[in-house]
Parts: sequence; C-alpha cells; structure tokens
Amino acid sequence: MELEFLKSLTIIFGVSAIVVFILSRLNIPSIVGFLIAGLILGPHGLELIRNVKDVELLAEIGVILLMFTIGLEFSLSSLLMSRTAVFGGGLLQVSATIAVVAMLSYLFLRQDSNVAIFNGFLVSLSSTAIVMKLLQDRAEINTPHGRMSVGMLIFQDLCVIPFMLLIPILAGNGGSVFDVAFIMLKASVVIGAVIFAARWVVPHILHQVVSSRSRELFVITIILLCISTALLTSQFGLSLALGAFLAGIIISESEYASQAISDILPFKESFSGLFFISVGMLMNVDFFRANLAIVVSIVCIILVLKSATGILSASFFKQPFRVSIQTGVYLFQIGEFSFVLALAGKAAGLLTEYAYQMFLSASVLTMILTPFIISAAPSISAWLSSRAPLKRLERIKSREGEAHHLRRTDHVIIIGFGVNGSNLAKVLKESDIPYVILEMNAATVKRMKKRGEPIYYGDGTSSEILHKMGIQHAKVLVIAISDAAGTRRIVQIARHENPELHIIVRTKYIAEVDDLKKLGANEVIPEEFETSIEIFSRTLHHYHTPRNVITGHIDSIRKDSYSVLRTVELPKKHLAERHEFLKDIETETYLIKDGSAIEGHNIKELNLRAETGVTIIAVQRKEKVNHNPPSDFILKTGDVILFIGKKDDINLAIEYLEAGRFI
Repeated sequence: MELEFLKSLTIIFGVSAIVVFILSRLNIPSIVGFLIAGLILGPHGLELIRNVKDVELLAEIGVILLMFTIGLEFSLSSLLMSRTAVFGGGLLQVSATIAVVAMLSYLFLRQDSNVAIFNGFLVSLSSTAIVMKLLQDRAEINTPHGRMSVGMLIFQDLCVIPFMLLIPILAGNGGSVFDVAFIMLKASVVIGAVIFAARWVVPHILHQVVSSRSRELFVITIILLCISTALLTSQFGLSLALGAFLAGIIISESEYASQAISDILPFKESFSGLFFISVGMLMNVDFFRANLAIVVSIVCIILVLKSATGILSASFFKQPFRVSIQTGVYLFQIGEFSFVLALAGKAAGLLTEYAYQMFLSASVLTMILTPFIISAAPSISAWLSSRAPLKRLERIKSREGEAHHLRRTDHVIIIGFGVNGSNLAKVLKESDIPYVILEMNAATVKRMKKRGEPIYYGDGTSSEILHKMGIQHAKVLVIAISDAAGTRRIVQIARHENPELHIIVRTKYIAEVDDLKKLGANEVIPEEFETSIEIFSRTLHHYHTPRNVITGHIDSIRKDSYSVLRTVELPKKHLAERHEFLKDIETETYLIKDGSAIEGHNIKELNLRAETGVTIIAVQRKEKVNHNPPSDFILKTGDVILFIGKKDDINLAIEYLEAGRFI
C-alpha cells in the first residue's frame, strides 16, 4: 500500500514537472500546468493515477497551507489602508455577481432560489493565486488596476468564510433564524479568540521560541499553530480552511511573519500544486468533449458577466474606464476556493453530478485562458476606453471633478505622486518652477489638495485630461507611474500633442528603455540601473576613488540610454589599486571641551603636522564650517576639528592634544 502511494506521488510530480516546465517556456503560470497535469494523470485522462482519494488527502493539506499563507500575507492595518478597494469595490463586485448569477439561474435554468444563490457564490470568486502571480510577474501590483484587483481579491477571499457557513443553511440543514444566529455567534467567538491570541498570546510564544535560536523549533511551532487552529475551528463546526486562514492572520500581526512565510512557502507551493492537480483529475474529459458547446457558452457568459461587474464596481469608486476595464478583465476567471465550495456544496446536495462536472469543466477552462486574456487586457482596455461613448462619459466624469482648464505655460507636468513624484514636486516648489500633478489615487489627491498642491485626479492616457493639464504649453513632462502599458500610451499621446515637449520617464526595467525612446521619450531612467549606479559609486568612494573619476563613470553609463551596462563590461582593475597612497588615509573629528589646553591657541602654535603628521582640514564652529583654516585661526571651546592622516598618526595626534605637549 505504502509503495503504491509512493509510486503515485512519483508519477504525479514527474508528469507535473514536465508539463509545468513546457508551459513555463510559453510564459504560462504553473497553476495552469498543474491543472493540465491533473487532466492527463486522472481517471478521465490516461488513468496513470486511479486512487484519487490519496491525492485528495494531500490536496486538503494543500488547501490548509494555501489559506494559511494567504492569512500570513494579510494584515489588519493594510486591509484598513485599502478599505475602499477591499470593502467598497469588493463588496459591490461580489454582491452584483451573486445577484445576476442567481437571477439567471432562477429564470432560465428553473433552479430553486437556494441553489441559484449558491451558483452565485461559486461564480463570484476569482483566482487569487493566478492573478497575484501574474501581477507580480508583470510588475503590476502597484498599478491602479493592480491595487484595485488585489483589493477585490482580498474581499473575495474573506467571503469564503461566510459562504462556507451558509452552505448548510442553503442546503436546508439548519435554516432557522436561531441556527443562523448560533453559527454566526460561533464564528464571532472564534474570530474574537483569534484577535485576542494575535495581540497577547502568540507573540509571547513566538518570542520564546525564537530566543532558543532553533530554526527547526520555529518551523514546527508555526505548523503546529496552523494545524491546531484549523482543527479547533473544525471542532466548532467551521471549516479547516477557515482555521488555517485565521492562524495565518494571528502570525501576520507579529514581527515573525516574514520568517514564517519564507519557511512555509516551499511546503505551500508543493501541496497547493497537489490541490490543483487533484482538481484537474476530477474533471471528466469525456464529459467536456460531449458538452463542449455548452461549456464554451458558459465560459463566455462568465467572462462577460464577471468582467462587467468588475468594471462597474471599479467605475463606481471613480476609477478611470481604462483602469476599470483592466480590473474587470483580470478577475473574469473562477477561483480556487470555488472548488472548495463546490465540493462542500456537492456533499450538501446543492450540486448534482452533472452540474458539478459542468462547473469543473468551465472553471478549469477559465483558469487556462486567464494568462492569455490578461496579456491582452492592456490592448482591450485601451481600445474600449477610446470608443466614443466611453470617452464622452470620461469627459463628464472629469468635468465633475475639475471644471476648468489650466492656464499655465512652460510648466512641468508630473504624472504619478509616489515617492519620485512628491520629491520632484518639493524641489520644483523650492525652485519656483511652475508644475501640476496628475494622480489616480483619489485619497492622495484629496489629502494633497488640502495642503495646497496643484494636484488633479485623472488618467494620463486620456488626451482630454492631458489637454486639461496644459500639455500643449508645458515644457517638461515627467512620468513616474508603475503602469508600463499606461506609460507607453502617455508618451505616445504627449509626443503627438506637443512635439517640443521634453519627456522624462521613470521605468522599472531596462528592457522598456528602447520602446519608450521610440515612442518619443527624451530621457528614460530605469530604476534597476540607477540603483546600481548609486551602489557602485558609493563602493568606489569607499575605496578612495577620485570624485571626478566616479562622475566620469556615471556619465559614461548614462550616455546613450545605459548602453554601457547593457553591452560593455566595466574595467575590472580597481582604481584603488592605482592609488595605493590613499588606502591608509582616514579622517577623524575632535571636540574641544571646556577647560581644554587647546582653547585660545591658534593652529600654528599647535604645530600638529610637524609633531604627528596629521593635518587640520576644517574646523566647525556652531553652524559654520571653516574649510582649510589659516595658521593664525584661534581655536575655542565647542569647536570641532577635522583631521586627515594615517590611523596611527591620528591616534598620536589625539594623545598629543590631550596631553597639551604643544605648550
């Protein structure tokens, strides 16, 4: 029996590794590879794995660890910061999806209202695992549509909890008001216990464990907290997955969350992979082929429906249509937790075998399509938002926010008010250079407007918004946003509207430099290389490389769009080796205290260079620094002397001054 189980595991990991490797070459996420591997391996595929129950047991562990790591990455404080996207956009999107799906199921499929509502639960959830992975790979987590998508995904994950609680009620196994209230009371008690443990119990336990300096003990304790909390919630009639999620929340509030994530992540990736493989195994390929037309129709309905509810939800909270469209398209697929709900719903009698297989087929297909749809999302959103009806609506929205056009000339337009944008605005203000700011975070616009900043809400990819910012009369445009597709569109529009405009773009990756240059950007500053320049310049400075030589290297690297770093290696010989005379030179400071023998003497009287070999290169008196002070400079109490010389000579000089040998 044990050997058979190990044989199954070997086949599973072997086939999935090959499939995931092939798909990774096509830039398709590993989750899709696991699903396809499950299709190949399962009883409805090549039948390489016949005993699916063993795999489902490991898959259950995978769900527990998946929920646990999601809980670890949650933070109550970050939830509050993103409350508009999470509780506003998420609530509206989930509610609208449930309502529409329930209505369609009730009217056209003639299903009971309870079953219709449960169908809404299944469709309303999107795949956090797939979308988050793609957002990270595409560096879009901090883009407006990325933040909105993540916010809605967070709310959907939170909804799994009440959805699981409501399944017995929808199935008719305890639908009285008293039963509902009792279940909610149990959930409230558990959540209250979690908050108490997060604040007072767990941090103390983890502190004691960490103080033992045993990594093995730390990992065991983390896993124990995860499994025991999951077991505890199951004893109260709640789900194992809910308990694991709450355990993650507990640890996320401690300072040990990052270490816990890094230690648990390998387990989570392996076991959650088994979960997706098991889902693929459950899908009946023969059923899929026999009902291909119906499955494809359902997938199309899901795509349009979920995209529409996502677009409307984002637009309701004043997101530009381009951002709203991308957000909706990103969330069109069915989520991994819908499979958990489907299994529970099937066991409770809310899904027939036919409906379950139809759901599985459509869900797996939406997951497989997700990477391709998301790749096309920027083009889809740009095309749709440029259509005349949406452009008219966008103009109406922009007029509601700001009713007048700016009357500036030769000004700077800053798009994006993050760290780079805010620092630039500060410098421009101090330099008396006129500027305006365009930002898509409504909260930031409202806050900075109160502080007197010339900041406006809007999407820079709209030519109407750029006209309003005075693009035709501006002197410089600075683009400092994280949206690569949006940046390219802004550069293209700005260059067309003002051929004389000087366009400076901050980008995340060096690979985007050439494309942005071709579109019309004058200067493209990639964060990757600017960071590396700062690092190597400070390193060379530490090796006493002359300042003008460092500057020459920096100018050489920045020339021709960083082509030096992209094509040519820097000289390997360290400049410090050419300047051996600098390697032992150090600087030191010396404070003249009250009652010191130095007070009242000038530098010539100290005779410091002749006696010790050390030179005084500066003296700070209060706020003023006297560089290269003359020999008749009289020293006073409170002065700070700056020496330069060899380390041994500096030590000798301090002894010499302390002893007052010059007198």
